[in-house]
Amino acid sequence: MPNSSSITQFLLLPFADTRELQLLTFWLLLGIYLAALLGNGLIITAITCDHHLHTPMYFFLLNLFLLDLGCISTTVPKAMANSLWDTRGILYSVCAAQLFLFVFFMSAELYIFTAMAYDRYVAICQPLHYGTLLGSRACVCMAAAAWGSGILSGVLHTANMFSLPLCQGNALDQFFCEIPSILKLSCSDGYLREAGLIVFSVCLVFACFVFIVLSYVQILRAVVRIRSEQGQHKAFSTCLPHLVVVSLFVSTGVFSHLKPPSISSPSLHLVVAVLYSVVPPSVNPLIYSMRNQELKDSIKILISWTPFKYQ
Repeated sequence: MPNSSSITQFLLLPFADTRELQLLTFWLLLGIYLAALLGNGLIITAITCDHHLHTPMYFFLLNLFLLDLGCISTTVPKAMANSLWDTRGILYSVCAAQLFLFVFFMSAELYIFTAMAYDRYVAICQPLHYGTLLGSRACVCMAAAAWGSGILSGVLHTANMFSLPLCQGNALDQFFCEIPSILKLSCSDGYLREAGLIVFSVCLVFACFVFIVLSYVQILRAVVRIRSEQGQHKAFSTCLPHLVVVSLFVSTGVFSHLKPPSISSPSLHLVVAVLYSVVPPSVNPLIYSMRNQELKDSIKILISWTPFKYQ
């Protein structure tokens, strides 16, 4: 059995076994990736260029879409290349970089979700204190804390994972380098350190999720008391998409890392991983812009804008 010092590459789990299905997978992933780039890029540009959207809510959305772009760009291009060229290998160093970036982006995204819930809570439940509690400095500090915490999580998990001796081969049961897949290759009790880190991370995820849910319980109670139908619609249009995206993100991510071995299978691994690593970055722009008239108007202006105007 090879050990970690002799492993120069890992073998990723392919999406399909036949050449025809591999090419179909490539085109499907390419379509999803281009849609994600277009959707996230449009909204990032719209928020950046439209000064009417320079508010805390859109500032956090900007950070979310940047993280989404980073997340999907970490996993999908390599999967596309493997499907196109009928290969499975990923270099040891590239795998380590992919693991770090994936953990970094996913962790930072969760903290941004938490900041967005706090933003909506203050905006709806304490509107008179909104400018004080969520000024420019506070927003930048929360975003910096989210990105910094994501980097710290990535460094801790990556350093710990790749310090473990590996003696169970080099074939991963996932289409990208993911913690549970690499952990299965470990042959020593050192994996208990990573298991402890995973439990700690899950506790943080649970704490963030509870905070988000409690925030939205308070928001729902406040929205019910709003007499204006227009006010209720605006509150729901900014809150419901966030709650849907967070629920999908947390439920699939936690299930992927904590699912019991009795229901484990390669196809299930792929489906769950796609649900929490590929689907959210692709559909988030649609979900957030569907019921947000301000964002839709800004995107329409951006699309119709031309640098040359003829008289």
